[in-house]
Amino acid sequence: MKTNKTLIALTIGTLFISGCSNQESETTIAKQPENEKQAQTTIENKEVAEVEKITVTGSRLADVQTDGGAVEYMKASQPQVLVAAPAMRKRIVPPPPPEYFTQPQNQDSYLPSDSNGVFQAATAPLSTFSVDVDTGSYANVRSYLSMGQKPPQDAIREEAFINYFDYNYRVPEDKSQPFATFTELAPAPWSDERHILRIGLQGYDLPVSERKPSNLVFLVDVSGSMHNKNKLPLLVQSLTMMVKQLSARDTVSLVTYAGNTQVVLSPTKGNEKQTIIDALQKLQAGGGTHGESGIKMAYQEAKKAFIKGGVNRIILATDGDFNVGTTNIEALKEMIADKRKQGISLTTLGFGRGNYNDAMMEQLANIGDGNHAYIDTLHEAQKVLLRQMSGTLQSISSDVKIQIEFNPSHVKEYRLIGYQNRLLKDEDFNNDKVDAGEIGAGHTVTALYELTLVGNKGQVDDLRYQQKQVVSSNDELLQMKIRYKLPGDAQSKLISQVVNKQHVLNDFNSASQDFKFATSVAAFAQKLKQSQYLGGMNYHDIATIARANRGDDPFNYRGEFINLVELASAL
Repeated sequence: MKTNKTLIALTIGTLFISGCSNQESETTIAKQPENEKQAQTTIENKEVAEVEKITVTGSRLADVQTDGGAVEYMKASQPQVLVAAPAMRKRIVPPPPPEYFTQPQNQDSYLPSDSNGVFQAATAPLSTFSVDVDTGSYANVRSYLSMGQKPPQDAIREEAFINYFDYNYRVPEDKSQPFATFTELAPAPWSDERHILRIGLQGYDLPVSERKPSNLVFLVDVSGSMHNKNKLPLLVQSLTMMVKQLSARDTVSLVTYAGNTQVVLSPTKGNEKQTIIDALQKLQAGGGTHGESGIKMAYQEAKKAFIKGGVNRIILATDGDFNVGTTNIEALKEMIADKRKQGISLTTLGFGRGNYNDAMMEQLANIGDGNHAYIDTLHEAQKVLLRQMSGTLQSISSDVKIQIEFNPSHVKEYRLIGYQNRLLKDEDFNNDKVDAGEIGAGHTVTALYELTLVGNKGQVDDLRYQQKQVVSSNDELLQMKIRYKLPGDAQSKLISQVVNKQHVLNDFNSASQDFKFATSVAAFAQKLKQSQYLGGMNYHDIATIARANRGDDPFNYRGEFINLVELASAL
């Protein structure tokens, strides 16, 4: 009898202590019977003490929830009931081992980016869009795949994938025209009925001696969510690498924002590297995300150290959205557009995952005449902030627009791959007041069209009531026109180029190595978006083309791409 009482007391004491570890648990212990004989009878009949049940979910104790759900941020599991052991067993049933926590809900934000559709050249012969050199989407998707996750379809922008890679275009030698143009046309690898038109622009590359002095403001998000290793620590390492490339002609300011905004470092000469690096390394994460006031203060600092005729640029580095203050994206865009007209541009660098606002980052960079990149590794930071530093900072042409006119006598249909949120009205091409993308020093721009030539089966039925086209003896397939402005100019310049039937290659294998690699990249982006236009092409086919056309790959960008294709095929 004494032994049984001791067992009951130990059992109740153990459960009481466990219940106290949870702030919300309210365990009520049944009163002991007044005499030992009654207690013995109760145990023998019920086999367990009348102890209130405690539910264990995940790795912590929680109150029993009426809806059966688990504690927030904990993995829902089958409830485990702890009870007093039967008297005959004389042992306490241990709780199950704790389960792993689930990952926080992904709240990344993206603009809708449905793939472009097919147009008939007979009814819509013009295609007009703004150039875009942003590569953030590719690095962002690489981050998803590296974590073993398929990315959201809206996270995939085909043009960012294509423009991530260099295609060895010839660099122009004459700065009077800031970029050279290239075209190539060959059958598509995914359909015998289609051809691929590649359009390439190669910007003039400035030597270090010709680089303009830069007035840079690092606008850094130090809110609480930035504490992860792939956020603030990686951000500090990335900007540190950039600082080491600056000179006495450059100026750096450092502004941070969290629950409030602070000027950590007033304008400091670029040769005072250790002072700048020390300021970066002292940054710590904590607080809200008052980004609006941070941007305003960054522009104030940029104005203080404004370099006439130089580069004046804010580099916004953050992991996500602004959750304090006025977060109206249109109001922010208006302010950034106004500052752009005053000569201060904006570049955005994205870090981390979970609340990453890609939609905002891309739009602000577009409006600010800057570019958007996503930094997921130091390798990517080296690419964006070291190897492409001149292009990231210094523009050689702005408001660059492309307009293609297709000859319906030879081109039945066309489809632009990517650039969904950079499309322009046809009349915007000649309107110099309409903002468009910029090209930085050494940057390249590549655009791919899928074409259906006359004689091949189209994807859209011929219109019953359309006028029959007069057969043209002209061999021109299309005319490409490009408008751009030189730095400081208000009036655009025009260049044009014609592509003839004689330029069409007979088969895909006759195309250049870079052309074939570019088509594999475009195919990969479309495959991830579950595009209807690839037919039966699979990841193995894509990897095979990429592997055969890897070419010279000094930084392993193409090799990494092949690995991503193979990884995606396994998910």
